[in-house]
Amino acid sequence: MPEPAFTDLRAQLSAMFEEAVRRIAPTVQAPAIVLERPKQSGHGDYACAVALQLAKSLKRAPREIATQLAAALPASPHVERAEVAGAGFINVFLQRAFKQRAVNRVLLAGAKYGASQVGRRRKILVEFVSSNPTGPLHVGHGRGAAYGASLANVLAAAGFDVRREYYVNDAGRQVDILALSTWLRYLELCGERVPFPGNAYLGPYVGDMARALHAAHGERFRCGTTPEAFTRLLAEPDEEARLDAFIGLARNKLGADYGVVHGFALAEQLKDCRDDLAQFGVTFDNWFSEKSLFESGQVERAIQTLAEKGHVYARDGARWFRSSDFGDEKDRVIQRENGQFTYFASDIAYHLGKFERGFDLMIDVWGADHHGYIARVKGAIFALGLDPARLDIATVQFAVLFRNGQKLSMSTRAGEFVTLRELRQEVGNDAARFFYVMRKGDQHLDFDLDLAKSRTNENPVYYVQYAHARVCSVLGQWGGDARSLAGADTAALELEQEFVLLARLMEFPDVVENAARDLAPHVIAFYLKDLAGDFHSYYNATRLLVDEDDVKRSRLALACAVRQVLANGLALIGVSAPEKM
Repeated sequence: MPEPAFTDLRAQLSAMFEEAVRRIAPTVQAPAIVLERPKQSGHGDYACAVALQLAKSLKRAPREIATQLAAALPASPHVERAEVAGAGFINVFLQRAFKQRAVNRVLLAGAKYGASQVGRRRKILVEFVSSNPTGPLHVGHGRGAAYGASLANVLAAAGFDVRREYYVNDAGRQVDILALSTWLRYLELCGERVPFPGNAYLGPYVGDMARALHAAHGERFRCGTTPEAFTRLLAEPDEEARLDAFIGLARNKLGADYGVVHGFALAEQLKDCRDDLAQFGVTFDNWFSEKSLFESGQVERAIQTLAEKGHVYARDGARWFRSSDFGDEKDRVIQRENGQFTYFASDIAYHLGKFERGFDLMIDVWGADHHGYIARVKGAIFALGLDPARLDIATVQFAVLFRNGQKLSMSTRAGEFVTLRELRQEVGNDAARFFYVMRKGDQHLDFDLDLAKSRTNENPVYYVQYAHARVCSVLGQWGGDARSLAGADTAALELEQEFVLLARLMEFPDVVENAARDLAPHVIAFYLKDLAGDFHSYYNATRLLVDEDDVKRSRLALACAVRQVLANGLALIGVSAPEKM
């Protein structure tokens, strides 16, 4: 049997267990072989529970089955032995020489170590951030950006053909509110004392856009508007209805120029969003316009398809989708009595288009507050005759900032929020990216600004990056060519801590595969902290630059392999690997 790549080893071991099942129970269908990494090194390198799975069908004790399976396992030059443990687990111990050679497998693979082809080049679309373009991205959007970008990287490393997409909500009421807010601030610059609705956008960025609009167009959009025209609208008691009346007046007064103001505000915010994300290391293959769904007739076509399949009905002048037939708590309006389609209608058309574009799998990254939206979207997909299992929704909880132990408040409309740009400027891109993904996406995240800026071992990103820089420092002291260590004889690696590091290095491809399967980039961050901890312990207890040349080169090669895996893992979550700290 040839020396396998790490990504092939698990497959080879699985095949060995399948063969063992055939040998002891030729008439039984072998269950899926699951190989786990034991938490304790004394339990081997892999553990398999297939004997427990077979107990019911074979009507025998799991431990008895495990004993037979261990004896029936085909021989492998990479496996030292298999032992039965507990109620019927089989622990597999790999040859020491095979584990020692892990260093060379890492160094020869380089930046590609950890990558695999489990995705089989299936086309996958990851849609994330997709914030309304109505203001600067805030720290909540930042978590979705870091999660989505890291997830896309992990999926690409696992062999998927990944496309990254931002869905631009440029057709809805929120952009109208932004255009109105900009125009009102613009009128103030023209000397008009106009009322400003309290539920419009109040942030200072609106004033910045108004000044840019005034600088570009002078008083072109003043159009004889008087404060009295707006004041009359203040009599409307309902805040949202009052805001709609303001928007209606703006449309009426500006006429064709309303589109110019609307387009200007939208373009300014999209540019700011693109620039902010690009500086954060987050880029997209496509920025998909919601407006294009209406202009191309895709929304009408999607709703007509649902109607033809009998899933749409009329009530109170509106059209409704029978979403309660597909797991939703109630039916949903898709077209209002005034003829306007709802956000849900355009979402249906958008997801239909994803299927029509030929993606095998689709992942939407949503804020946790949209969890209730999942059933209706998946229901619409099923009602269209498509497979909802091809759409996966990953929810991301909000991030709460703390400074000096105090929680910072947030309000988007009122303009009281910490922007992603401000966060990045305060703690740096690396800390922001790492902190955002060091918790499972659907778990609450307390972001400690003081910890993120600290240069201590308590700061996880500093701790991991320092391990990488430490290896670089050792190599600098050595003064040799690190490239010469690839292919080095590593038989001198004999210490227990060295085998802990070797096991950790061998684990990395499994970690990447698991992160891709579970849509869980946080496991990469967990792994990196563990690897860094193992290396720091080894470094503090062991001299690397010893006099014995074979030992020195073996230890330097091991350190280089650690450095490579740290760099590969950090790259997956968008964090740099500095050579000096």
